[in-house]
Amino acid sequence: MNDPSGQQPSGLQASGQQAMSRPVSKGVLSVFAANEQTDVDIDASRWRILAEHVLGEEGVMDPGVDVEVSLLFVDESTISNLNQQFMGKKGPTDVLSFPIDDPRDGPEPGTPIGGSPFALQTEFDDERADYSDDEDRDAPTLLGDVLICPSVAGRNASEHVGDQHDGSLEDELALLVVHGVLHLLGMDHVIGAEAELMEAREQELLTKFHRVGPTTPEGRS
Repeated sequence: MNDPSGQQPSGLQASGQQAMSRPVSKGVLSVFAANEQTDVDIDASRWRILAEHVLGEEGVMDPGVDVEVSLLFVDESTISNLNQQFMGKKGPTDVLSFPIDDPRDGPEPGTPIGGSPFALQTEFDDERADYSDDEDRDAPTLLGDVLICPSVAGRNASEHVGDQHDGSLEDELALLVVHGVLHLLGMDHVIGAEAELMEAREQELLTKFHRVGPTTPEGRS
C-alpha cells in the first residue's frame, strides 16, 4: 500500500469579504469511480459510496468548497507501470494514492506533481484554467486519486485474515478503499506510531461503514 507523494491536500478558502457578503453553503463532495479493468468483476459504485462515507466522516466538507476525488480500478499492467514510475518499484501493487494540491497554489491542473495521470477531468476544467482572471470563481478542489488493482487485492486478501477480515475480496477491497482515501488525507504508515494510528482509524471506519454495508449513510439498506 503506497502513497507516492506524501503531500497533504489544501482546501480553498473564500476571502473574508466574500464570507460576509453571501451565505456560507456546504461544499459538494464528488467521488468519481470507474472500473478500468476486466480481470475481476466488481461494483465500482459500491466502493464509491464507501469512499464518500470515509471522506465525509473525516470532515472533507469545508464550507463553500467543492471537493473531487477519483477512485479507479485498474489492471496489473497499469498499476505496475505507475508503481515503477512513481515509487521506483517493479511489479504490481494493490493500491496507489496520489494526493493533488489545490490547483490555485501550483502548476496548471493536470500537471503530475505527485498527482496521477488519471486526474479527474470534468466540465469544470475550463473554469479552473480561468481562476487567475476571476478570483471569485469557486473551482472545485482536486483532493486526489486512488488506484486499486482488484486482481492483486484478491491474491493478498488471505494475508489480512483476522477478526475483522474474512479473507474475502470484498473485505480486501474495502480495506484498500479506506486505506487509499486516508493516504489522500495525509495519513501514512512509514513510522510505527503513525502506522498504528492509521490502522486503528481504518478499523473504525470499516466497522462503521463497511461491516454494516456501504449502501446508505446509515449502513446497509
